[in-house]
Amino acid sequence: MAIMTGTRLLRYVFMVFSLMVRKSSISCEELLTGSYHLEYLDNTSRRVNATFVMLVRNSDLDGTINSIRALEDRFNSKFGYPYVLLNNEPFTEEFKRRISVLIPSEVQFGFILPEHWSQPDWIDEEKAAKSRKQMVATNVKYGGSVAYRNMCRFNSGFFYKHELLQKYKWYWRVEPNVKFYCDINQDPFRYMEENNKVYGFTITVYEISATIRSLWPAVTDFVENHPEYIADDNAMGFISDDSGKTYNRCHFWSNFEIADMDFWRGEAYTAFFEHLDSKGGFYYERWGDAPIHSIATSLFLKRDQIHFFEEIGYQHDDWGHCPLPDDIWEKGRCSCSQKGSFDYDPSSCKPRWDRFTNSGRA
Repeated sequence: MAIMTGTRLLRYVFMVFSLMVRKSSISCEELLTGSYHLEYLDNTSRRVNATFVMLVRNSDLDGTINSIRALEDRFNSKFGYPYVLLNNEPFTEEFKRRISVLIPSEVQFGFILPEHWSQPDWIDEEKAAKSRKQMVATNVKYGGSVAYRNMCRFNSGFFYKHELLQKYKWYWRVEPNVKFYCDINQDPFRYMEENNKVYGFTITVYEISATIRSLWPAVTDFVENHPEYIADDNAMGFISDDSGKTYNRCHFWSNFEIADMDFWRGEAYTAFFEHLDSKGGFYYERWGDAPIHSIATSLFLKRDQIHFFEEIGYQHDDWGHCPLPDDIWEKGRCSCSQKGSFDYDPSSCKPRWDRFTNSGRA
């Protein structure tokens, strides 16, 4: 048996130790050859301060497994980013056990504080209940759900305050039962950090009018009182067709987003959320976190700080994005049909985004 040199032995010991720490399930043959692990270790050494965030319930176990398996297979097996899973109820031991065995990297399970996941006491419940009843009568999706409203408010103003996320700067939001269609060979977190991006998306759609009737008046009220927060060369032209007089309902579909949590934690967004929250629209209507995030990024960021991830093939419910350029689709070994991509569906705001980003006008 050949004797290892000192340098080679140290390298081998470091590899073994690193893989043990990351709970890797790599075979002995792979370990001895070293090729896969050198790539894995090199990628993890270049990771940025980031995590995946999943808001799930215990009943979402199978869907959570599906999403994590897809994400690990297409991306994270090469990079080893950690996961933070949040729940408004304590996670069951079965849930934690079955999720932990899937993930070689770190995974943490967090409980959401009741004050971050409940209708505030100052909300007029009679008024809120009347609104819910009206939405149910007109078949508005989730119109009668208080839990859905709690989720929207949590995602708008509280998730980034959770104790398990305080050590992280970047997050990638992942939902149960989503699909990732393409190999993601470059690190989106690193791309965002190195290119001064703050918010990234894959799909953009129109919001349901009945859920946000008073949202834009609340936004314009804030803008009039806080012009200091409005960025030069912002993306107002994407969300409004008349220089801010009205909202065209376009928003980034926030079930997928990669973003800098320091933006949500910052002065402008904090003041913006507190202003909107005081209006009660999460409960008197059904304001969603997607339009709120989208309006904030469009107003408080420069347009070139918002990024469309063409290369990430992604599916949530009935809508999905498939890379349209053939070279990107082929390089990613994508399993999705380009013809089925939602990008240019009549319900998509992607054509508006294209026109806006190509216009050169704020």
